[in-house]
Amino acid sequence: MKLGARVFKTGVAIVLALFIAELLNLSSPVFAGIAAIFAIQPSIYRSYQTIVEQVQANIIGATIAVIFGLLFGHHVVAVGIAVITAIGIMLKFKLEKSLSLALVTVVAIMEIQGDDFLTFGLFRFITILVGVLAAFVVNLVFLPPKYEVKLFRKIYFLQDDIIRWTRLAVRQASEHTSTKGALSKFKNRMLRVDTLYDFYKEERNYLKHKKYVKVRKLVVYRQMILTSKKSLELLQRLHNHENELAQLPTQFHLMIQERLDFLLTYHEQLLLKYTGKLKPEHSEWSKNIDYIQRNELMEIFIKQITYAHEEGDTEFSSYHLLYILSRILDYEENLEHLDTLIVSYQSYHGHEINVELEDEFI
Repeated sequence: MKLGARVFKTGVAIVLALFIAELLNLSSPVFAGIAAIFAIQPSIYRSYQTIVEQVQANIIGATIAVIFGLLFGHHVVAVGIAVITAIGIMLKFKLEKSLSLALVTVVAIMEIQGDDFLTFGLFRFITILVGVLAAFVVNLVFLPPKYEVKLFRKIYFLQDDIIRWTRLAVRQASEHTSTKGALSKFKNRMLRVDTLYDFYKEERNYLKHKKYVKVRKLVVYRQMILTSKKSLELLQRLHNHENELAQLPTQFHLMIQERLDFLLTYHEQLLLKYTGKLKPEHSEWSKNIDYIQRNELMEIFIKQITYAHEEGDTEFSSYHLLYILSRILDYEENLEHLDTLIVSYQSYHGHEINVELEDEFI
């Protein structure tokens, strides 16, 4: 388990919340620390969203706690009913994410007994808000996340692994169980890529020029992720139909293998091109080599089916092979679209390449 920036930010937020609470001489500063734990978020934008929701949720929680405390006292049953009521209202207003902290507010206020119930309840509410604000400040100024670098790193290394396994699969060199395990891990890693993309998308730019660059980058990254998903789907097909692939005529199998080798190399170079390591026009080499076009490939496929039927070859599975070919062609089209987007982006914003991104993938 890695100790990432969020772990350290949580610790700093707790320290800051406790320090401010003690500085203001608030009772039970521990509640400020608890609030900071709930309020820390992975991005500045989500931190802003959280602080708004948590202020609303805590107002609701504090109001319910005061009303129930005044009407029904501080009996444990009253606390339970207040908590149930708070949950119902929070769900009604779609504040589920801040539910835990609101319930802490309810319990923290209702456990106070005595004549100064309202005064102590107000201070307890302020103490919790101090924790929320401390977490927001830490998110804002301490180790701001750089999700673009993280996102590209995840895509790059995930795609590198998918490419290696695809090369093994098309050559019938991978072990069935190992490939199945790798596919499961790749799917989980792809989910993390989607999460990082959402975090990067939520990052805000306040300069007009930067906003335009960010929009173009988002389009490129979205296509980059989609293309990786297409390559993963292709690997899944190769794995599912490995027996049918093994029964293909040698010449046809070699043709598919060569085409995939080309596409996988093409994909590797596109990722390098985005980091500025490859000339924008380098992918044009694909038009100058002896490369079978998509329509020619389908004609060969149809001829192979016809020949197999004429020869009475029952082992040739045209149905399953069509699945594989469709994935290959789909993958190819997405690669071409990604190439177009990268070239377009670099023609307008080539100087805007992230320096950290460029330095990391030397």
